[in-house]
Amino acid sequence: MFTLNTRLRFQASKRRFSTATYRLAGQNLVEKIVQKYAVGLPEGKIVHSGDYVSISPAHVMSHDNSWPVALKFKGLGAKKVKNNRQIVNTLDHDVQNKSEANLTKYENIKNFAKEQGIDFYPAGRGIGHQIMIEEGYAFPGNLTVASDSHSNTYGGIGALGTPVVRTDAAAIWATGQTWWQIPPVANVVLEGELPKGTTGKDIIVALCGLFNNDEVLNHAIEFTGDAIKHLPVDYRLTIANMTTEWGALSGVFPIDDTLINWYTKRLLRVGPNHPRINNQTLENLRNNKVLADSDAYYAKTLKIDLSSLSPYVAGPNSVKIGTSIEKLSAENKKVNKAYLVSCTNSRLSDIKAAAEVVKGNKIAPGVEFYIAAASSEVQNDAEADGAWKTLIDAGCIPLPAGCGPCIGLGAGLLKEGEVGISATNRNFKGRMGSKDALAYLASPEVVAASAVLGKIGAPEEVSGAPCKTATEVKKTIIINEKPAGDDSIASAPSGSKTLDGFPECIEGEIVFCDADNVNTDGIYPGKYTYQDDVTREKMAEVCMENYDSEFGKKTKAGDIIVSGFNFGTGSSREQAATAILARDIKLVAAGSFSNIFGRNSINNALLTLELPELIELLRKKYAGSEPELTRRTGWRLKWDIPTSTVTVTNETGEVALTNKVGELGTNLQEIIIEGGLEGWVRAQLKKENNA
Repeated sequence: MFTLNTRLRFQASKRRFSTATYRLAGQNLVEKIVQKYAVGLPEGKIVHSGDYVSISPAHVMSHDNSWPVALKFKGLGAKKVKNNRQIVNTLDHDVQNKSEANLTKYENIKNFAKEQGIDFYPAGRGIGHQIMIEEGYAFPGNLTVASDSHSNTYGGIGALGTPVVRTDAAAIWATGQTWWQIPPVANVVLEGELPKGTTGKDIIVALCGLFNNDEVLNHAIEFTGDAIKHLPVDYRLTIANMTTEWGALSGVFPIDDTLINWYTKRLLRVGPNHPRINNQTLENLRNNKVLADSDAYYAKTLKIDLSSLSPYVAGPNSVKIGTSIEKLSAENKKVNKAYLVSCTNSRLSDIKAAAEVVKGNKIAPGVEFYIAAASSEVQNDAEADGAWKTLIDAGCIPLPAGCGPCIGLGAGLLKEGEVGISATNRNFKGRMGSKDALAYLASPEVVAASAVLGKIGAPEEVSGAPCKTATEVKKTIIINEKPAGDDSIASAPSGSKTLDGFPECIEGEIVFCDADNVNTDGIYPGKYTYQDDVTREKMAEVCMENYDSEFGKKTKAGDIIVSGFNFGTGSSREQAATAILARDIKLVAAGSFSNIFGRNSINNALLTLELPELIELLRKKYAGSEPELTRRTGWRLKWDIPTSTVTVTNETGEVALTNKVGELGTNLQEIIIEGGLEGWVRAQLKKENNA
């Protein structure tokens, strides 16, 4: 049962943002799609950012992690999946691994899928995200999730794609649904005409580098602007894919004529009898486009003039460092390995573009250039086109369709001291091999040129021409832009009903842990993570001890932790949430939360509240005071559930802050009452069995 020790979470942004500020506005594209796939809403309920909703996605994909999901599914007491048409299993991550253990896991996934009637794609068929698009599971206007962070890719074809954790995936398998809190939505406006030789990869690398102060952290993104109609769908897929690295939860392009024409051509390839891409689904797409309302509200607007772009390279070892190819080329930075692999840039157009650069040339001595198609279909098309042979003849090293070196698996990993340039999505330190290597990200054309030149360089340099001159990129950011002509935006939420057993308010004294990036090891020490016999009492004792050894002495049951930004960053250990629960802390508030910590919190009935304004107030109050890692404040926080209002009073009882927050619907309350998502799933299965 729910007790006052159970928690609530509200995701917003690192900047000032209140979901209540746009209740009278229309819906943006993200909200429109969520409205379609939300279940159990009160009659007439219109969803907006900040609202917790139960969602029944069109599809859920899992890959090599399908077996761990299956074990969790069975551990919940489930025997038969709720809807086998909703689930897709693909094998794509460790496809080069022929060990007995990996082959056994793959066989287990295959057998489970066969027993349950789940659509299954074996190793070699391709990367799961590419399959989801090729086979029409992710489709314009639908909500498709995956237990993989790059499900954002689906936004390239106008679907809302977002990642879920394994517990969520198991819940969907068992009940057909899970929960989601609709994030704040940022409008990214693409203006101007993209110069020749500049690609979709250059756009997203530039965005990551130019807006690198968490402007879109934990946001959904909608891409708009006149430039979009000129962007090929493959460019859109690349951009949407890397909104993950930009910090967003999704990145959605509009459903327009360019996209519909792409599907018309796709229909010719798959034939008229395809179960998801057929004349009927395309006709419905043409006649029923999902579009944002003209008065939709966006938390912020970011603009970039594409005409000012030139080829960009991200790195080393960070997507937030963007440098023009002109500058890097002048540095004559030697390259040891190059990669054209992954769900980001291994489609047919990418392979053809790389082949055009290397045509008539050889890969430079001492350079290894690895290539892997995004799917077997892509490779077949590239072979038929001749592009694949061009790359092989130039000296490229082929790998099976799959993830491979992008995630540090299989052949071709970076060694100590080496420099790699890749058309993949992540270049975190050590991800593609040695932590003492340097990894850069670039477009397929720049990667191919660098492999031929033996240094990071531009395609035009392969033919002896000088590198083109880069120009200053024009960008703009507007925070909390108000919809034009709407002076009645600041209105309260309509209110939330509370279920029996759920308190109408949560209240306690604020304990201020003034630090950003408090990581999960600080919350729950790693040395206990894999000890299965740790008692609740011991978890309470060690809670936050790596952050502050005095935390246990300074806090008591019923307190409310308030911390800085990006709370819960680091590993995905669920004990970071359950240790706080064990400590009998009533509520955790922060400037922002790590997304994985946020999902683990709800899934374990630890609810947290995001209040960046409160952090600013407390930091201002204690500026100049003797630093304390854990500080009792005498301030109190009260959250009134029915009115969706948070009130903070200071030590004298004066109101210091009043905020409207997203509605906590009965769907989320049910999950909390049952002690978390797993308890809720068990309760649902019990109801079905009794029925």
